[in-house]
Amino acid sequence: MQQALAAWDVYQRLGSPEGELAIAQAVVYLATAPKSIAVYRGFGEAQRLARRTGSLTPPAHILNAPTRLMKNLGYGKGYQYDPETADGFSGADYFPEGVDRPTLYRPTRNGYEQIIGEKLAEWDRLRERKRRGQGNSAGGSGPSSD
Repeated sequence: MQQALAAWDVYQRLGSPEGELAIAQAVVYLATAPKSIAVYRGFGEAQRLARRTGSLTPPAHILNAPTRLMKNLGYGKGYQYDPETADGFSGADYFPEGVDRPTLYRPTRNGYEQIIGEKLAEWDRLRERKRRGQGNSAGGSGPSSD
């Protein structure tokens, strides 16, 4: 996207023929760049999930509590700010009650997606460890409205 927008910007500012060369370079770059269908598929799954569950209420712990009533209803209670946890990852569940945590994005083993996949797998391990009560958390509620 950055390449395409940069080429468009060059064409808008310089016109022909310099702008045409920028567009040609962007076309070659994009034509030879690694491609993956994983994001496309994941986005489609996320859209289907949103259509099925979009009107469900998010968990109270991630809802802001700007009023006393909202605090009394439990909004923001137990919220963990990821950067303040020992692992930099709280493992919190952000899906509405009754919605099991889906796997929407399944990165391929090609290019940088392999690294993304490894990071997601590490987060899954941390989440499971925390779920079993074995995780360390530095605590703190972070920048919430408590």
